[in-house]
Amino acid sequence: MQKKLAALLFSTRLTAILFIVFAAAMAVGTFLDASYDRPPSNFAREWIFNAWWFEAIMVFFVINFVGNISRYRLFRKEQWATLLLHVSFILIIIGAFVTRYIGYEGSMVIREGATENSFLSEKTYLNVFIDGDYKINGVPQRRQLPLEELRLSERLDNDFNIKTDYNKQPVTINYKKFISNAEEGLVPSDGGEAYLKIVESGDGNRHDHWVKVGEVVNIHNVLFAVNKETVGAINITVTENDEYTINSPFDGNYMRMADQFRGEVVADSVQPLNLRSLYQMANMAFVFPEPLTYGEYKAVKAEEGEETGQDALVLEITSEGETKEVELMGGQYVYSDPKMVEIAGLKVYLAYGSIRHELPFSITLNDFIADKYPGTEKAYSAFRSKVTVNNSDSDFFDYDIFMNHVLDHQGYRFFQASFSPDEKGTVLSVNKDLWGTWITYIGYFLLYIGLMAILFDPRSRFGDLKKNVG
Repeated sequence: MQKKLAALLFSTRLTAILFIVFAAAMAVGTFLDASYDRPPSNFAREWIFNAWWFEAIMVFFVINFVGNISRYRLFRKEQWATLLLHVSFILIIIGAFVTRYIGYEGSMVIREGATENSFLSEKTYLNVFIDGDYKINGVPQRRQLPLEELRLSERLDNDFNIKTDYNKQPVTINYKKFISNAEEGLVPSDGGEAYLKIVESGDGNRHDHWVKVGEVVNIHNVLFAVNKETVGAINITVTENDEYTINSPFDGNYMRMADQFRGEVVADSVQPLNLRSLYQMANMAFVFPEPLTYGEYKAVKAEEGEETGQDALVLEITSEGETKEVELMGGQYVYSDPKMVEIAGLKVYLAYGSIRHELPFSITLNDFIADKYPGTEKAYSAFRSKVTVNNSDSDFFDYDIFMNHVLDHQGYRFFQASFSPDEKGTVLSVNKDLWGTWITYIGYFLLYIGLMAILFDPRSRFGDLKKNVG
């Protein structure tokens, strides 16, 4: 009897401790998930939600619930309400594990009138493949490495390395640096190449562009060329004596900021270029704020308050005693083209970001509707996506997706998540977790039935209380 009592007390105390630790971990994880760097969830997941000890707590919960079912003989019909509670918690936890290890989710962006049949994964990966001279039957062979899932954060120890080979030639990929909320910018250096900075606000927001001397860039469909005469472009020439001229195919004007002096820009004529002056032509405004800057164009952290929507991963590739550094721009919900690095006779292609999941059907966005509160411009009361789901040319149906009105189709769930700033496109959250969802839903249904039964079952603790009160 004493042993059974001791075991009961230990089980009760263990359950209470597990619940306290579990609740505290959830609270801390939720706080971390809503703050700090982009994407914030990586830090919380790595330290809490995906940590072995957090999963161990849930495993102990299941063991404890199964043990209670056996210890208290809850299979008896008079204990059926308590049994439902225990089974419901077990199913909810199992559903969570199924979702974690089998299900996946992502995001789909569709513009009005466009049709999409794929979405980007919520998880980020490093994708690597290698080309070389090795051939089989005259066909060059490519080495495709397994996708490497990465959860990176500036507050984590992201260190990792990948060792592989191509036709027995060793290749090593080492982590060097991670920059969240990154952009490509110029880092000044004495031995760097020459760049001219252009600052414009074509979409209402400031953007910095660095044009390398001898190259042409396209900024909002307007070509800018520096020391490379190009027909149809705004040609900037910098002489060896540091004299700057402009030759534009457009008429325009400028205002010198120092003294507010105004001048005209005559099309197809060579004129002196005024630095630190606001130019207006080709339906855009831009400034050349400084002379040529020498440096390296590479990934840098964006300024405070500026959201770029992407991160940077810096890696070192080593083979046959040769080492090269590569910067990969990408991140969550960013699909990046591979960047190629030639090293020791090999071509190594690397990409960092989300991967594409193909759907067995397609979705067409017919119309996106955003309702605003009266008298406001950016305060939205509701928004919805009117879509057509296309199984084939002859099998399709229309559907409206909005808050609490989810599209369920062929095991995929589509939620209205966000929309494009111009209100001409939608952002749908996609979830593929049929088994995990149903197991969890059944668990919650049994939990509700069990709680209701305990309230009204005369043999339950609540029934005893009602008898004592009566």
